[in-house]
Amino acid sequence: SGLLISQPICQAAYQNDLGQVWRWVKEDSNYVNVQDSFNGDTPLISACRRGHMKVISFLLKRNANVNLKNRKGRTCLHYAVRKKFTFMDYLLIILLMPVLLIGYFLMVSKTKQNEALVRMLLDAGVEVNATDCYGCTALHYACEMKNQTLIPLLLEAHADPLIKNKYGESSLDITRKLKFSQIELMLRKAS
Repeated sequence: SGLLISQPICQAAYQNDLGQVWRWVKEDSNYVNVQDSFNGDTPLISACRRGHMKVISFLLKRNANVNLKNRKGRTCLHYAVRKKFTFMDYLLIILLMPVLLIGYFLMVSKTKQNEALVRMLLDAGVEVNATDCYGCTALHYACEMKNQTLIPLLLEAHADPLIKNKYGESSLDITRKLKFSQIELMLRKAS
């Protein structure tokens, strides 16, 4: 889907092919941290772009380095936080919403899954305040996306709401600009 990938293991991780990922790692344990020549993604970053939990869990058990950055300076955490619902997710949610609230439960379970993913990366020791090429932390992106479930998790892990990106904006500034008042209060308390 428009992402150029040169490393077969990264391709497999992106496509949720655990068997293939497992085969590469079994052949050579160094594959767990290999970086793609196009965008510098590791298998872990590739899997986090899509939120493939089983692949991520497998890579973490094999001691994948959670703090490696790709060419955009992003770690797996940046992608875990930026993960949006896919078009298919939205389609299913909208189609199933009237049917016994299945759509609603699907949405809740996707949100819970994203929360579990971020928790997993934080537990694995990902640097919560790592900045990308725009100077943005995971908290910047979570605030931009008004992600109410992830912001408290990041703050609990000592995400700093006062770090400014290249445009001179902190996460706190973003919440103010978006008039996101409950979160603004939460960030003020944390800072």
